[in-house]
Amino acid sequence: MPRSIWSGAISFGLVTIPVNVVPATEDHSVRFHQYHLEDMGRVRVRKYCELEDREVPPEEIGKGYELSRDRVVPVLDEELRELPLPTAKAIEIAAFVPAGSIDPLRIGEGYYLQASGTVAAKPYALLRKALERTSKVAVAKFAWHGRERLGLLRVRDEAIVLHAMRWPDEIRDPEELAPQQVRLSDDEITEAEHLIDRMTREDLEGPDFVDHYTEALEQVIEARREGQAPPEMPEPEAGPGRVLDLMTALQASVAQAKASRGEGTEAEVHELPKKKATAGRAAKKEPAEKTAAKKTAGKKTTKKTTKKTAAKATPKAGAAARKDTAQKDAAAEGAAARKTGEKRTARRPRSA
Repeated sequence: MPRSIWSGAISFGLVTIPVNVVPATEDHSVRFHQYHLEDMGRVRVRKYCELEDREVPPEEIGKGYELSRDRVVPVLDEELRELPLPTAKAIEIAAFVPAGSIDPLRIGEGYYLQASGTVAAKPYALLRKALERTSKVAVAKFAWHGRERLGLLRVRDEAIVLHAMRWPDEIRDPEELAPQQVRLSDDEITEAEHLIDRMTREDLEGPDFVDHYTEALEQVIEARREGQAPPEMPEPEAGPGRVLDLMTALQASVAQAKASRGEGTEAEVHELPKKKATAGRAAKKEPAEKTAAKKTAGKKTTKKTTKKTAAKATPKAGAAARKDTAQKDAAAEGAAARKTGEKRTARRPRSA
């Protein structure tokens, strides 16, 4: 466990819990120094006094506040440690709130609070158990690094964690960054929910949550140490072309998420098939359709035969029809002549 970076006490009503503040996180980043490339000599930053033009050792360096260009007020570390504040040496709990009511944007670096001595063990365990049972977090005030801060106390396993918090006026308003009003369809929202479901997991363990940048950097350093060429960057996989349709992009993302989690062979849900009787009726229906098709074909053949017979009989039928028409015309003319003669006979005057 790393060394304590601050010591004080948690003030919980009339209960005081002596604690030490211990860093809760580690930085595994690869760190570089600056070197002169011509001879690889180390480049260092030295602190000089601009009035005496000489390097100043750390013990001669202190803090000061610049009132004007020619006037500076010195402030000693001892004076900062003895600030007239109740929170100068205490983490004073001000309230208890639900954990979900704290904006994560206000939560900063985390530190473990370690009970200092056997006397602090019982009240420390009491506070931890009370926070766990009520599912709440404590909001506290404390002075650290030259300023008074807000802090958040929460339970992690068997320890209490202190998070530095930002004051409300330190959070910028995101109103200017918000996009313009857009219209989203229900299908697009539903597809986005499907993508969230496919990408949801119970923990953050696995190869997807490993610092690959640090691993690659260590490989480069090892290659240079052995006098070898650094490893080449692998060719990126050919991704899909630019997708302009949001729905298409969401559907492709869902398919990619399923494939990455080995769900490509997952059975899809379909409607259940109907009973076997339906299949029997379908089988019976098929011969009936064939019979109907044969009847239709027979009708077509009969129509073709009739048309051919009519075409062959057309010359004879035409001659007979012309003969019959001529006989009818002659009979009609004879009848008309007889009627005319009768009318003339009727109009002659009688003899006296």
